[in-house]
Amino acid sequence: MQKYEEALKRFKEAEHKIHSLSYSTSMLFWDASTGAPKSGADARSQAVGVLSGFQYQLLVNEQMNEDLNTLMANLEALEEIDRVLVKDAKKEYDKMTKIPMDEFQKYNMLISKSSMVWEDAKAKADFEMFKPYLTEVIDYLLKFAEYRGYEGHPYNLYIGDYEDGMSVDQLNVFFDELRARIVPLLKKIAEKNKHIDTSFLKKHYSKDLQDKVSRELLGWMGFDLEKGQLKESVHPFTMGVDIDDVRLTTHYYEEDMASALFSTAHEGGHAIYEQNFDRKLQGTALAQGTSNGFHESQSRIFENNFCKSEAFLSYFLPKLVEVFPEQLKTISFDQFNEAINLVEPSLIRIEADELTYSLHIMLRYEIELGLIDGSIKVEDLPKVWNQKVKDYLGITPPDDSKGVLQDVHWSEGLFGYFPTYALGSAYAAQLAHYMSKEIDVEGCLKAGNFKPLTQWLNQKVHQYGALKKPNELIEMITGERLNSKYYCDYLEAKYTKLYGLN
Repeated sequence: MQKYEEALKRFKEAEHKIHSLSYSTSMLFWDASTGAPKSGADARSQAVGVLSGFQYQLLVNEQMNEDLNTLMANLEALEEIDRVLVKDAKKEYDKMTKIPMDEFQKYNMLISKSSMVWEDAKAKADFEMFKPYLTEVIDYLLKFAEYRGYEGHPYNLYIGDYEDGMSVDQLNVFFDELRARIVPLLKKIAEKNKHIDTSFLKKHYSKDLQDKVSRELLGWMGFDLEKGQLKESVHPFTMGVDIDDVRLTTHYYEEDMASALFSTAHEGGHAIYEQNFDRKLQGTALAQGTSNGFHESQSRIFENNFCKSEAFLSYFLPKLVEVFPEQLKTISFDQFNEAINLVEPSLIRIEADELTYSLHIMLRYEIELGLIDGSIKVEDLPKVWNQKVKDYLGITPPDDSKGVLQDVHWSEGLFGYFPTYALGSAYAAQLAHYMSKEIDVEGCLKAGNFKPLTQWLNQKVHQYGALKKPNELIEMITGERLNSKYYCDYLEAKYTKLYGLN
């Protein structure tokens, strides 16, 4: 056996153990987020710290360093999957070896605890509870940035962790392009001053019946509930711990029927991605989305391009009337379509309409830049947040729960994550545009038939997992790199028709 073959065998054995430890850590997080007693937070935090330490030791050691160097020198002899796994592991190794193990463990323990504190702080609308934890999280991120090294703005390091190759300069151009077309469109809609009645969506809708419809919707979309699970959590999320074990959550409001249904569609898009990686990738680090932006494209294409489309809503409304006859029996399709696609500034990001959503992301992006470069202090965050919401959306949060504490991300150290939400919408529009060249998307949605659409995504996107990188994948599917034009075109066409702006 050649030296590189022995190195590959050891590498795969270590990777399998790392995957198993990651699975265990994910289960602790899932448990904590879906009903575990809060009194166990410290014990779970300790367990997460120990498990993350084991993961670190498996990845960062002299044998792994030697094996990765051997494999990097013999990449041409490896099969494609092994070649990509090795290159990704080498990149991760180089990142991790610059962070001392004890600090890595302490950081993971902090993240576990801060997420629980955030949940309590949000419930009590009390930023002061969360402030010391967020301060410590940012201190760690700044310290880790110095350890790892970066070019230009330190934020480049963290956006690069979620969207390979993306930078502050590129994001600034991207958001400028969106702003140039979306803001004028919003202005036209505001000037139209069209009254849209949404009161029927705020009637009482049983949580149990909402859950029933949510599960049926997931089935239509193509999510296999035999290999997954839907539960409720404070903040909806998706966790793909394995191709055969994909979990998602939603949050039910009995006086807001649309919220849970479309958050289920959103998380369902993520979950379908996780269920449809090529089985050759199962159990490896490539059994995940190629980037956060691409992952978000799958949630946004199902939530917005599909489920909020005029075509699908014409199919969906009669189904909802069967379940909620008293609330919806007198509602026309036009009323329903306009209410679901209402453009109105809102406080909560995950409930924002498609047009104002990007403003929520730009707000967070600007704050993250400030927190990382020091131009915004943590103690000033509620004030800064409220001012930006007023400037961008013309409204003011009544409390921290509906303001600066509404998102879980910062409690988990996910800086650089938010911009990928806007990138995801742009990817989604570009994919939908090219899908429509091959499939009668509107006809399928009018019939409630997601199968051809999901299969197209399975073939073009899902099967590759992280085997193909974002730029490579979008170019392979559409013949071009990410292009925000398709997103802006889609929004202009949809809302010009909906609001009669011609």
